[in-house]
Amino acid sequence: MFLSFERARLSAAPQTPKKSNAALAASALLILAPFTLAQKAAPANVTADLPAGALQAKATAACLECHEARIILQQRLSKAAWTKEVDKMTKWGAVVDAADRDALIDYLSANFSPDKPAYEAQQTSASTGGTGKASK
Repeated sequence: MFLSFERARLSAAPQTPKKSNAALAASALLILAPFTLAQKAAPANVTADLPAGALQAKATAACLECHEARIILQQRLSKAAWTKEVDKMTKWGAVVDAADRDALIDYLSANFSPDKPAYEAQQTSASTGGTGKASK
């Protein structure tokens, strides 16, 4: 008896509409779109930082569309790891011509391999406080 009463009570209660995951994602996208568009306004223009080579221009086009050069410069990856990274970034939208894929991986693994010295960020007057010494 109690069970049938509870079912009747629940069916008579006002139902709140459930939002699907797609609807929630769409709402979040609409809310966050102005912020992400403002951040994407100017792609990084730091081509001089990538090492010279046959694939410098293509690495610049593929990688610096979304990343600053320092993101690439600080990596120390094996050829296998660069292969995975390039394939992942291509799936996420990086434009890498299939004919250039292997050469790009060779360029990255030759210039940013684990046997290269660690990346040291350049000090600027803003980070040194104008004294020539890094701020603590």
